[in-house]
Amino acid sequence: MFRVAVFVGSTRPTSSNLKLAKALEKLAAGRLEFNYIKIDNLPFYDDALWNDPPAEVIRMKREITEADAVLFVTPEYNRSIPGILKNAIDWPSRPYGDGVWTDKPGAIAGATGGVSGTAAAQAHLRAILPVVGVALMGKPEIYFQSRPGAIDDDGNFTDERIRTNLNIWVDQFVRWIERFAEPRAAEAADEVRKTA
Repeated sequence: MFRVAVFVGSTRPTSSNLKLAKALEKLAAGRLEFNYIKIDNLPFYDDALWNDPPAEVIRMKREITEADAVLFVTPEYNRSIPGILKNAIDWPSRPYGDGVWTDKPGAIAGATGGVSGTAAAQAHLRAILPVVGVALMGKPEIYFQSRPGAIDDDGNFTDERIRTNLNIWVDQFVRWIERFAEPRAAEAADEVRKTA
């Protein structure tokens, strides 16, 4: 089972994006293990802070390093991503040469009440994440319209067609992670052989 570091761009406990992430987690049970990364306690990015890096930043970098993949679930604020999510992307990309995003397989999802389904915010993420090194899955995409009852109180998608499509998304995400996990496993085996 692959470990996924999950970044939800809204910290509201009743967030539709957190609800979407939890429903995806339920669909992926037995294949993906979600670890929700705390991002609301990070200071604003400041390069000078690397002289004495904040414990929250070191913790987050470690959690990303230990994960097999990353997932970003974002709302859309004024046609872009929330500042808190951008801050959580910037910190692990530094200091220069010591970022932890490089070659980490990743995916994006988002929920909103509007019909656009966070398309503009996701487009911004698709511009940012490859620059910091995330190996981003291109398709399928999730633009989820969060209507009342779309996800029930038990975290299930209530529309059969949507559930089927999101199962396809989970299948593809697992395959995407496998593409990167196999080379890492081979590299680890080579290191073991060298030290034997």
